[in-house]
Amino acid sequence: MNSDKSTDPAVSAVQAAIPLDATSDEPVMRAVVMVLGALGVLMAINQQFLLNLFGFQPLGSAYLYYLIGIFLAVAFLILPASTSHPHRLRWLNPILAVAALVSAGWLGYHGLDIIQQGWEFDAPLMADIMATILIVLVLEGVRRAGGPILLVTALLFGAYPLYADYMPGFLWGTEYSLAGTVRAHVLGVESIIGIPMQVVAELVIGFVIFGSVLVATKGSDFFMELASALLGHSRGGPAKVAVMGSGILGSLSGSVISNILTSGPFSIPTMRRVGYPAHYAAAVEACASTGATLMPPVMGTVAFVMASFLGVQYSTIVVAAVIPALLFYVALLFQVDMYAARRGLNGLPRSEMPAIWPVLKSGWPYLLSLAVLIFVLMGLRMEARSPYYASLVMLLATAFNKDTRLTLGRAKALLLDVSGNIATLVAVLAGIGLVVGGLSYTGVAGAFSRELLLYAGGNTALMLIAGAVTSFVLGMGMTVTACYIFLSILLAPALVQAGLNPIASHLFILYWGMLSYITPPVALAAITAANVAGSKPMQTGFHAMRLGMPLFVLPFIFVYDPALIMEGTWLQIFERVALTLVAIWAITSAFEAWLYKVGKIGIVSRIAVALGGVLILLPELTTSLVGAGILIAVFVVNLGLVRRKNAAKA
Repeated sequence: MNSDKSTDPAVSAVQAAIPLDATSDEPVMRAVVMVLGALGVLMAINQQFLLNLFGFQPLGSAYLYYLIGIFLAVAFLILPASTSHPHRLRWLNPILAVAALVSAGWLGYHGLDIIQQGWEFDAPLMADIMATILIVLVLEGVRRAGGPILLVTALLFGAYPLYADYMPGFLWGTEYSLAGTVRAHVLGVESIIGIPMQVVAELVIGFVIFGSVLVATKGSDFFMELASALLGHSRGGPAKVAVMGSGILGSLSGSVISNILTSGPFSIPTMRRVGYPAHYAAAVEACASTGATLMPPVMGTVAFVMASFLGVQYSTIVVAAVIPALLFYVALLFQVDMYAARRGLNGLPRSEMPAIWPVLKSGWPYLLSLAVLIFVLMGLRMEARSPYYASLVMLLATAFNKDTRLTLGRAKALLLDVSGNIATLVAVLAGIGLVVGGLSYTGVAGAFSRELLLYAGGNTALMLIAGAVTSFVLGMGMTVTACYIFLSILLAPALVQAGLNPIASHLFILYWGMLSYITPPVALAAITAANVAGSKPMQTGFHAMRLGMPLFVLPFIFVYDPALIMEGTWLQIFERVALTLVAIWAITSAFEAWLYKVGKIGIVSRIAVALGGVLILLPELTTSLVGAGILIAVFVVNLGLVRRKNAAKA
């Protein structure tokens, strides 16, 4: 393993996500993690394709218990009890892993009894004991994977049935005993094994495998080379390569942090080479990687959860997210180009850039697998099976090249990466299941939405602002998926009842929750990129927030004008996309103090251009015309001043 790790970048990239300590028991722990991970993946494939391997085809709920046991055990083996002191209580990790396997395994074995005999309401003593052990382990798992804030949230709302009867007004709910609460959460179907866990088991595991296979077979190298061939020689080319390359790679892997760690060591030094400051280069990489989780076809885990909550096919979410994601990347490209223009930054020499056709020829396995993914996902509507088919095609196609084929070292690293990613998801979403269950069983979720709608008095703007602030604040202490699930239960129903588009309302929550990745004080993506660049984390975070400004605005636009999420006629969609592009260009010009064909502009022009852009964004014809008039006037005046200045020099 060590030799592979030191000589093969693909192995190093995927192993970086597994925080096992380099101690004497590391090889044993890695071996156990790989065995458990392989067992879990094999079980998922068996369930998805109804293979009935060895005569084993568990019921849906039993399958979920088995997955929780396996990957919760993996989480205890790879995630330390204390991040500040990773070696502390290491002896406890195997004990917790065994306890997870035993308790969840016992419940899975009795899955049919749980349903047929109604153990959710009246369970035997052994079932109560195993349920209690599992719920304690779930809380410890969510603490390790999600942090103390997420643990407190899971505890607070998971225990809500215990004190719901004492709460005032719309916060009042059905009260449960301690034993009843534990049974409802563990043996019921709306909590630990509720929608979040069902989504992981049925959909997400396949896409996690696809993303890991892409990295392990050096697909990340291909997409960065492709971006370099297309944009590397242009003005500020390395930054554009980072935007395009990280956007494509992240859209397929669905992971912000792993994307930064994979593409950042290449993109950030290259940006610095042509003159971008370290903090700016890191901010570009952070924004590009963050936006990638909103970019189809894969997006992130939360998109699958959203499809389940809305009761629509995942492909519907993919179609709705295309235009907002593309607009975000266009805004990033505008900004890095104008930044380069204002500071005179050039691209890399063409002699150092790969030729486009050789790159495309070498990357045919990845393009083919991507085509298979999209065809099966969108064409055949086989969402759950599409990543498995695409992964298989990629593995077979890359086997013809010794540089990309899956060697033993890469296979081990791939299995570790898949195991670690799924384990983290399971640990977080099992804990979030407690939140869902607590609000669902007490009936508080529905009451909260009704009261929110009543207090807002039908004012959707007020509700959206409150939702944006809440999403942003919760995103600081939770994962984006956890934040989305929480607010999709409490806030989204009220937005929908107020008359807003359901998909737009859920995407609104998702986008604002994503902002915590690039906004101080948390800014996890910005901090990760800053570590790669060697820049100051907070300085990087504030620049990332500025670069990601479209994410603050776009959600309000598509909520009020669903044409941007492909709702409406083709003429309406084209009109709004065109106007939004003009508005983004104008607002970016104001931020960067640069106007194409003009050059640098002063503060008055910047304010006027920003105002014109904002007016165009408003979904009203009158305001759009006024905004366009302001932009034309500013451009004509500044162009005249430039020509007069040039004439005076001549």
